[in-house]
Amino acid sequence: MRRTSGIDTLGPLGPYQRLARHLDRLPGGFPATAEKIELRILERLFTPLQAELACHLTLLFESPAVVALRAGRSEPEVAPLLAEMAERGLIFSKGEAAGRPVYMAAQFAVGIWEYQVGRLTRGLVEEMDRYLPRLVDPRTWRQAPQMRVVPVARSVRDQQAIMTYEQAMVLVEDHQTFTVMPCICRKERGLLKQACDQPLETCIGFGGAGDYFRRTGAGRPAGREEIRALLHQADRAGLVLQPSNSRRAGWICCCCGCCCGVLRTLREAPHPADLVATPFVAVLEADACSACGVCLNRCQMDALTGSADGVRLDPRRCIGCGLCVATCPTDALELTRKPKAEQPPVPPNVATSMLRLAWKRRQTGPLALLRLLALSQRDRLRTRMRR
Repeated sequence: MRRTSGIDTLGPLGPYQRLARHLDRLPGGFPATAEKIELRILERLFTPLQAELACHLTLLFESPAVVALRAGRSEPEVAPLLAEMAERGLIFSKGEAAGRPVYMAAQFAVGIWEYQVGRLTRGLVEEMDRYLPRLVDPRTWRQAPQMRVVPVARSVRDQQAIMTYEQAMVLVEDHQTFTVMPCICRKERGLLKQACDQPLETCIGFGGAGDYFRRTGAGRPAGREEIRALLHQADRAGLVLQPSNSRRAGWICCCCGCCCGVLRTLREAPHPADLVATPFVAVLEADACSACGVCLNRCQMDALTGSADGVRLDPRRCIGCGLCVATCPTDALELTRKPKAEQPPVPPNVATSMLRLAWKRRQTGPLALLRLLALSQRDRLRTRMRR
């Protein structure tokens, strides 16, 4: 059912169509479908007025007064609406504690969708399940992924050269504040009666990335020792470690190939190794393999297969997670570093990673960023002049 508030939602370019286009111009994208699945998702998340307001937010944090100016509405009307939208995970916010909140547009994924972990319904999840293959575009993911894969600690040999940002435990040491959140992918599959029996609390937010989840009760604070224990648990459970694609990680997700939207999409590809951001690939020494089969259950990409001749490894399906290496009883498997030309760059932080993604999607560039800054400064000045 369409929600109305004096806004035409049925016109050729109503608030949901405008919001869909707005979200598609953000780094993560929000592609249109012939079936209009993306519009049905937005209708379940936003009221028409919220959709209209969201179109006036940018990738810069701005005050309610600036957003109201752009929307042609009053600040007293807009301010509580923005606060409610932030509470529902539809936009980003900060500054509430100081009494001076500012707001910024949130991309759909990673962003708005993950913030709905505490508000999922079966109908919403069914729509998202139909939309996921369109949302995760393998070609874009190959050029500028939002997440990467790092090996579990036990799979890295003592003598092996490895960068600090390629080690999950070192990424943890880089932060002081931690949040544990339930895996939205596993919750989605649960609503569809298709979830596995892996642990639910397997997503880790660092610093500000966990603020929303703690504030709304969708996540809980945790100490460094609990986070270390969670990563060890992920190794034992056979979960792939996927941090944000940045040297200073914003989060780490511990993922299974049966529930994770990213891994499920990669798994459907003929050669996942060509798409995933990882500097490693597994190598099998066939003569040392005892054909025990432990690795077959650990691999999330079906890179390892068993036959009468023993275990075979298809390196084109290997994503370098190290799960098979960590539990091989004969050390027949090991991780090796890919040639430098095949190692994707890792941006310094999440913001740079998002800009790189927008650049690869041809949604921004130096001139567009300068224009964004100039328009924001203009609107801030106009707001001050009105007072």
